[in-house]
Amino acid sequence: MKGYCDTCGKEVETKIINRQETFNVCGERITVDVQILVCTECGEELFCEELDSATLINAYNEYRRKHKLLLPEEIKKIREQYGLSQRGFAKLLNWGDKTICRYENGSVQDKAHNSLLLFLREPENMRTYLTENEVVLSENQKTKLLETVEKLKQDNNYRVDKRFFECFFLKIPCEENGFKGFDYEKLCAMVLFFAHKSSELAKTKLMKLLNYSDKIFYKENGVSMSGLRYVHLTYGPVPENFDMLLGKMSADRIVHIDVIMYDNGYEKHQVVPECDIPENIFSSKELEVLERIYIKFKDFGSCDISNYSHKEKGYIATKQGEIISYAYAKDIQLN
Repeated sequence: MKGYCDTCGKEVETKIINRQETFNVCGERITVDVQILVCTECGEELFCEELDSATLINAYNEYRRKHKLLLPEEIKKIREQYGLSQRGFAKLLNWGDKTICRYENGSVQDKAHNSLLLFLREPENMRTYLTENEVVLSENQKTKLLETVEKLKQDNNYRVDKRFFECFFLKIPCEENGFKGFDYEKLCAMVLFFAHKSSELAKTKLMKLLNYSDKIFYKENGVSMSGLRYVHLTYGPVPENFDMLLGKMSADRIVHIDVIMYDNGYEKHQVVPECDIPENIFSSKELEVLERIYIKFKDFGSCDISNYSHKEKGYIATKQGEIISYAYAKDIQLN
């Protein structure tokens, strides 16, 4: 990768170095791992909008994690499950028109607002809020919202999925899941993205594509996409309990696995999509990372991408069956 160095006065080869830096976030000093682009000839630091932006996002997200504040995409998900616009949600909460917009775009919410958002994340609590508080909504808007709440509460899939994932998947954000509680809907969309992109997507390759998508998104944004934990297995990083997840996706008619038998006894497990990718499920940043991962590995076979993943520091540093922490994401280079 080349860049212009003011000190050398010419275009030079560059490299990325890792170090720790401290930033002032909401009056508090926050230390995070950062990546810096430097000139290979003189060592001068060079401007890189992508790396600098990722650094600021990581610093703000580290502050949120330290104070147990919702991440921007978590706030957006709470709003969207009730089918509300940013303005409509702010109106419901008696907040300023631009408040939700600012929070979803990265501004840090105050603790009182965060507590209310956490409370309203559960549909059961939204009904209580609507019936016991004076809200600035028309009767039609209130009725429609109550109908959405009742649908969420009574939806059998909602209750079963919640119990299912509370038993088998980590909901508490931590470094092992990229500081995000497991998101089944987002995972299904990621699987569909790669399944639709590839005419013959092998199960083994899919697992590596998910790993790189989550880890690169975490590296650049300080949070994973799916909230999955990845385990060190023989053929590379694999999502925890992935066979269980595939069974669930098959039952939900998201994707299924076709097993193709060859004359030599070799089996190929191919991922076949059964529906389209949900609309508006990905942010622009998520979609950009998914596209980048697809392009990087589109010509890799299962063995190729497995061998590639074996060279990652996180895989080398862990043993069979151990969780590969997202802390190793900073060492992944896809160039």
